[in-house]
Amino acid sequence: MTASPTILTILALALLAAALLALLAAVATGLLARADGASAPAALLRAGAAFGATLTVAAALLALVVGALT
Repeated sequence: MTASPTILTILALALLAAALLALLAAVATGLLARADGASAPAALLRAGAAFGATLTVAAALLALVVGALT
């Protein structure tokens, strides 16, 4: 089955939304870590871990939804 351009556009927008959500989580985590007194490298490390975890969960959920719809 070939994917229509509409489905591909929705998928691309969903991936963009997942990346933006992960970025928002990373920024919030980094700012909260700095406010807690962590050094800049430690805050960046926490922010990177939050970004990776959030993006992984969002991509897995998106894959689950796409698999269920097709």
